[in-house]
Amino acid sequence: MSGKNDAAKTGKIAVWWDMKDCPVPEGIDDHRVRPSIEGAFKEQGYSGPVSITAYGDQKQTPEHVLRALSSTGVAVVHIGSESTCAVMYLDMVKWREDNPPPATMMIITNQMLDVFNWDLARLQQRTSYNIFLAYSIRPVAALFVYTRKEWLWEKLLHGTTSTSVDTAGELSTVFHCEFCSLDCQSVKSFKKHLSTKKHAIEEVLNPQPTQLISVTKRWGKNYAATPEYATAKIHVSWDMSECPIPDGYDARRVRPSLEGAFKELGYSGPVSITAFGDHKQTPERHLHALSSTGIDVAHALPEFIYSRMFDDLKQWRDNNPTPTTMMIISDGAEILLGGCLARLKQLKKYNLFWAYSFRPWKMSVMLTSAEWLWDSLLAVSETKRHVLRKCSGSSESVVESTGMFYCKMCFSKRKRLDKFVKHLSSKKHISEEEGITEHVEASEKRRLYCLKAKCFPESKRLRKAA
Repeated sequence: MSGKNDAAKTGKIAVWWDMKDCPVPEGIDDHRVRPSIEGAFKEQGYSGPVSITAYGDQKQTPEHVLRALSSTGVAVVHIGSESTCAVMYLDMVKWREDNPPPATMMIITNQMLDVFNWDLARLQQRTSYNIFLAYSIRPVAALFVYTRKEWLWEKLLHGTTSTSVDTAGELSTVFHCEFCSLDCQSVKSFKKHLSTKKHAIEEVLNPQPTQLISVTKRWGKNYAATPEYATAKIHVSWDMSECPIPDGYDARRVRPSLEGAFKELGYSGPVSITAFGDHKQTPERHLHALSSTGIDVAHALPEFIYSRMFDDLKQWRDNNPTPTTMMIISDGAEILLGGCLARLKQLKKYNLFWAYSFRPWKMSVMLTSAEWLWDSLLAVSETKRHVLRKCSGSSESVVESTGMFYCKMCFSKRKRLDKFVKHLSSKKHISEEEGITEHVEASEKRRLYCLKAKCFPESKRLRKAA
């Protein structure tokens, strides 16, 4: 990843700027836009050629602003304010098609969270570019899109500038009218065009999209393995509380079912599986059967399962360089892990599989290469002949445990099931779980108290006065 990032630092940089959301503040010279952006990139170690395109209703933009931008090589696009994001995104997608990574994108907008976030995050998981962001209003929630650096727009314009640019005259910058698909070479001809009757008619007859057109919504099918992933490692993190072993199902068939489903798509690499759950509630026969096929067992209380699963996936990813595949078996993956896994995929490319007990009501921000319903996945080994994995011999009657038993509350491990079961019932373990739970509950109470004090400061003052 570092090598790719180093190459990106001398590669192309494309900037898309929403002039309505992020206008040049009063008191700042419009000539500063390009040198400020280039200066900010140079501070980050980027020295590649920078192209900047400014989008907005240019009938409302003063001529002296357009002249200043043009003199520094900023391209200008006229589009209705309601269509700015949609057109910007179409241009971004086209640019990505024409400019493969390593390359860098910068977006100047306040709409990243509400408009671009979902689809761009999925695009980034397939083909990753270095993303930079500037805004006049900071997003109120974490983004799915992983950004290398974010700036407040006004602060960026006040920052370090690159070498000065001659502003005596206009450079060969294009002024583009999106409604008429027309390019002008000067501010005068551009402004004249925007005031014509012909242009006014085109704005009515040729409306531009007002909603972002998703590029990734049709990417939901199961894809055959590509050569680089066909024999690569696969790691499965399974939430048994949400996707349990069905009544009457032989737990020894879980592994061959998963491996059989992978092989149907062309994946034949080594598979590691960790089964998370409150294993004080899991029948010992299931624990033994899973372990006998090389599945690791990890105990965690229900409220801690997701955090432990994420830690497990992240640690495995860090220890296993790409190409690799990770799979999560859980119903709540999208809500509780979706954003985190989407950002991880943008940082370090890997395949992602997902299984669930019921189909999600909307497409996930996680870009998956394959998805299954849990019941149909478990049925694979019932309809096809797969050999059960074990340490030695060819019989399906496996006795020895080949998986490890982990306590993710005490962060300890056991090689034998009886030792693991004994640990979970020990006073030391019970005390550890109670201590962790009490600590979390106390932290949550403090958080809610601080939030209440922040939201209702008057009530706090009244209590003190009383």
